[in-house]
Formats: sequence, C-alpha cells, structure tokens
Amino acid sequence: EVHLVESGGGLVQAGGSLRLSCAASGFTFDDYAIGWFRQAPGKEREGVSCTSSRDGRIYYADSVKGRFTISSDNAKNTVYLQMNSLKPEDTAVYYCAAGPRWAIATMSSSSGEYFGFWGQGTQVTVSS
Repeated sequence: EVHLVESGGGLVQAGGSLRLSCAASGFTFDDYAIGWFRQAPGKEREGVSCTSSRDGRIYYADSVKGRFTISSDNAKNTVYLQMNSLKPEDTAVYYCAAGPRWAIATMSSSSGEYFGFWGQGTQVTVSS
C-alpha cells in the first residue's frame, strides 16, 4: 500500500523554525517527485517546494525561497522541509504528495493536480 505521512507541524512565533517530515512507503521512492503544498483558509492551494532527487531538480516557490529548504533521506524514504524565518502568512495545513518526476515542472503553474498520492496534512501556525 502507498502511504505518505506528514509530521512536524505545530505552533511557533514569527521568526521561528519548524522541520516537517514526509515519510513514504509502498512505492519506489526515487521513481517519484515529492512535493510540499499548503492550504490556508480562504486561499488556494499553493505549491511550496518539490524534489526530484533522481533528476537532481529542486523547486521553491518565490514566497519561501531563501527561508525553506527541502531535503531527502532515501535510506529512510523521507523528505524534509526545513522552514526558517517563519511568517504569519506561512500559516496553513501542509501536505506532502508524490507524483511523476516530470511534475516538478508544473509546480509554479498548478496546485498539485499531477500528484497522485497525498498525505493527511500537518498544521503549521505562526503567531505574530
């Protein structure tokens, strides 16, 4: 069975940091792009970051570039999102998702439609 499980969300003050984890199982990890998305109330879902490690490609949304870092531990089948200098506007439910490796090219122009496997989400709240 295919499973993606996010963890690491919580409540932090503006300027603080969190590290989100996405643990994958049930599929060949390196055959997929793993993306992070977020959804805030009243806002459309946004692609945040993505890694296609086999292809050596990484994506960051402009809004998080320089603050967030995506990384992979293939031995653990886990992708991380290190979030630093958090802002209240980062508050959202964060999801990880797996899709075909080419889907990394769609991150800036879509909201995850090409990613077929999704985790349950983890809440990130940044207080001002």
